[in-house]
Amino acid sequence: VYEGGKFGDVAKALDTLAKGSLKAAANNAEFTGKAEQVLRLPSVNGLDGQLMLLGLGDAKNHTSLALEKIGAKLFACLNSLREKKVIIDLSDIPGVKNLPVAQCIAYIASGALIRSWRFDKYKTKREKDEIPVLSELVFVTPSVKESQETFDQLSAIAGGNHLTRLVVSEPPNVVYPEIMAKYAKELKKIGVKVQVLGEKEMQKLGFGALLGVGQGSIRESQLVIMQWMGDKRGSKPIAVVGKGITFDTGGISIKPSNGMEEMKYDMAGSGVVLGLMKSLAMRKAKVNVVGVMALAENMPSGSAQRPSDVVKSLSGQTIEVLNTDAEGRLVLADALWYTQEKFKPQYMIDLATLTGAITVALGHEYAGLFSNNDKLSEMLTTAGESVGEPLWRLPMGKAYDKD
Repeated sequence: VYEGGKFGDVAKALDTLAKGSLKAAANNAEFTGKAEQVLRLPSVNGLDGQLMLLGLGDAKNHTSLALEKIGAKLFACLNSLREKKVIIDLSDIPGVKNLPVAQCIAYIASGALIRSWRFDKYKTKREKDEIPVLSELVFVTPSVKESQETFDQLSAIAGGNHLTRLVVSEPPNVVYPEIMAKYAKELKKIGVKVQVLGEKEMQKLGFGALLGVGQGSIRESQLVIMQWMGDKRGSKPIAVVGKGITFDTGGISIKPSNGMEEMKYDMAGSGVVLGLMKSLAMRKAKVNVVGVMALAENMPSGSAQRPSDVVKSLSGQTIEVLNTDAEGRLVLADALWYTQEKFKPQYMIDLATLTGAITVALGHEYAGLFSNNDKLSEMLTTAGESVGEPLWRLPMGKAYDKD
């Protein structure tokens, strides 16, 4: 149903069978067809079974992102119906700019696939209605070939999305540096080249900053290098480097206990890099990308790094550690230098949960972007807008440098 209560062809046909009862029920419920609006009707005169009306909003405003959001809402509602298989006929929806109907349906299906992910593996007690039963969605499309080809590309992105969400959601006693490295090695099966540097290798190379962060933990620090070389022309790679502190207590400069359980998320940057590399490989993307995960656990112990310790980074620069909870810049200093020197990338993108202060500035709707490259910033900002992950560029300059 479109905004303004306009029924599509399928809804019109059902309303005719119901002798106008469907339209009347929608009007009585003040269902207007706004995007993602849902109306469940247990029964309608002349029609068997349950019915659900889904608002598609104004078709003129449809984008690939809007279609995915509709698909996500659709899955959430259908999942509550307790049906194992649902057939969905959206073949009468209008296409949008640069997206014919068959591709629009693929985007809706992709949204449903992304929404289907759930993390409840550790729940031992669940009510019957909490256990999902929906296992199959079938979408009717005017072109199976075109929809399937588009969906295959989108499902590769969803696969990476699901992997990222999995490793970020797992507890820190389950996912730590060596386990993240194991997840990366699994990507060898789909063509990703993977190399793992352990503490002995990094010690020989001079990763003093990264190793200092992890020296208080019984978990060995790791540097994981993943390569997807899909551009056979031999172009310089794009490098994506992720901070991967699998649990951040703050070290000797320990954090307050309130909210510390959320510090398992301090490896989210590396989690995104891992998911990205999976998506690129599944899509057979024609691009050269190097993904690097700088992995450590920041723990207090008798062997932990102390405030006032001096470490020597991979670049040869010495660093005095004044606060052991400022560990992100240390692991990234070595990882970024290594990536720069070894791969000579055309662009280098760093993903990190460096400080909660960014949410004070921007809230939870935008990610902060610092960059010394206007062209790259523009490309990242445009890409973020297209997929609903907006970025906000923040200033850099000598005035912000501390002597």
